Amino acid sequence: MMFTFTLFDVGHGFCAYAKTPGGSDILFDCGYDNEIQFYPSTYFSDRKITRIHNLTLSHFDQDHVATLDLLREDIHFDGLSRNKSIPPHIVRREKEKQGTVFSGMESAIEMHSNWTHPLTVAPNYGGVKVKRFYNEYPAFTDMNNLSVVTFLEYEGCGVVVPGDLECVGWEALLKKPAFCKCLEETTYFIASHHGRNAGYCEEVFDHCQPLLILLSDKKLVHDTQEHDYTKHARGIPDSHGGTRRVLTTRNDGHIRIEKPSGQSVRVTYNYQLN
Repeated sequence: MMFTFTLFDVGHGFCAYAKTPGGSDILFDCGYDNEIQFYPSTYFSDRKITRIHNLTLSHFDQDHVATLDLLREDIHFDGLSRNKSIPPHIVRREKEKQGTVFSGMESAIEMHSNWTHPLTVAPNYGGVKVKRFYNEYPAFTDMNNLSVVTFLEYEGCGVVVPGDLECVGWEALLKKPAFCKCLEETTYFIASHHGRNAGYCEEVFDHCQPLLILLSDKKLVHDTQEHDYTKHARGIPDSHGGTRRVLTTRNDGHIRIEKPSGQSVRVTYNYQLN
């Protein structure tokens, strides 16, 4: 009986995979990295995984949906989670404003438009609590602040996956008591918007004192990461007798969180996929 959460090193993008004691698994986004040749479609095909219980699309940005068309060639998804309040034509319009709509985004828009497969059997997460929140369109119109925020919690191990939510989006969700309660249970906090300034909201940490903060990113691009996330994390011991408070895929590769039932959490960075 074990809950695992793997944050893949996909450069400036996002992809994570959660496996639960009940057998139901969740794929969060599907970014990739050419430099280290990590591709979600290859990862799952190498392991002969052809069915995943849930695909959660945090939001409609290319670096989060880049390989979706390839994944759908080989994998059946039982369920799809996304921000249902956004009209599909709005997603397309916003993406066309930015230039070419690539195949992964075309696939995401198609799924968002046509998904009509409600689950007839409740997922078996084996004791893992899964809760999702998002701001509604048209109260927000930008894709980042319409990100789905997912909380996973198992026996005191709590992970939050916030997409590219920005400060104003955080502030809106903080008005929801249930959202704040989930933050209180969070011990592993994935920094939104790849740790960028726009994704930082200090008020979040009035409700959340995580052990670790995790960043999915490559070298600094777009704007800087000036905010000191380390002051918000309690930290875990490292192998050199020190304390780690922030892990980044940029420096620490694939990151794996394991929570066996009744045992302590294990965090492995530079995790070797096998």
